[in-house]
Amino acid sequence: MELQQIRVFLAVAEELHFGRAAERLHMAQPPVSRIIRQLERELKADLFVRSTRNVRLTEEGRALIEPARDMLETARRAESAVHAASRGDVGLVRVAYSGASTHVLIGILAREVRRRHPGITFGLDSQNFALPALGKVLRGEVEICLGRWDFVPGGVNTRVIADEGLVLAVPASHRLAAQSEVHMAELAGEPFVALPAHEGSVLGDRLRRLSMEAGFDADIVQVVPDSWTAMALVGAEVGCSLTVSSVADNVVDPHVRFLRVLDPTLPIQLRMAWMPDDDNMALRAILRLAETVWPSREPQDAGGADGASSP
Repeated sequence: MELQQIRVFLAVAEELHFGRAAERLHMAQPPVSRIIRQLERELKADLFVRSTRNVRLTEEGRALIEPARDMLETARRAESAVHAASRGDVGLVRVAYSGASTHVLIGILAREVRRRHPGITFGLDSQNFALPALGKVLRGEVEICLGRWDFVPGGVNTRVIADEGLVLAVPASHRLAAQSEVHMAELAGEPFVALPAHEGSVLGDRLRRLSMEAGFDADIVQVVPDSWTAMALVGAEVGCSLTVSSVADNVVDPHVRFLRVLDPTLPIQLRMAWMPDDDNMALRAILRLAETVWPSREPQDAGGADGASSP
């Protein structure tokens, strides 16, 4: 059965008049009669009893009404789903990010996605360091990632969503805890808690640069998997930890103090990254929404290490 046959059948069944059904369908009457006869042949059953005075449904015709309506509703929903997908109203967008420094930002965007695009599934993939997260975007495992990179390979679009500063987390009992600012030279000989020194680690790079410029090698006594663990160990007086200002903004621990690092160094920017050739329309919708939730912090250029593209 074709949808056109179903539409014609329901019009005749509801009007019980071929002429009125034809007018309702904006068709001539002969094609309406022809479609009904064809449907009856396919079903091997008479659907209507026709006379010169009236038209009435047979038992077989009455039995077809509800299934016919269900078929039209299913077709309508299918058409609606396709159109919604083409507009980006439905779909899946996965985001890779790290925990303590970005969970508030991610929460803000996730709430707006639920409010404005309830048909989009927003998948969150946390505990990702910047370079592995970027690798997931390149491999198509996620659509968006957040991270801090000194270099982004060509072909990836990025946009700055936050400029960040360096802070030093120290135990509340530390000799420097009463200060609001610190020079790295004041940390010579101190034990440090640090994230893994994987390739492309911005914090690892800054710790090495600043300590060497201050005349010492940082004594890393504990390597931890994430910033939450680092701050817990700082609070436990295991050591100090160099981190970013967004961690200080999002971690509340009475046993930890944050001091702004005064030494000049390379800028640190939190970026979102995505592949510009991704044809996921839901991604386009999320990128547009992210621009309103996380406004750009720089003029947008085309692609590359420092560039961004409009969604």
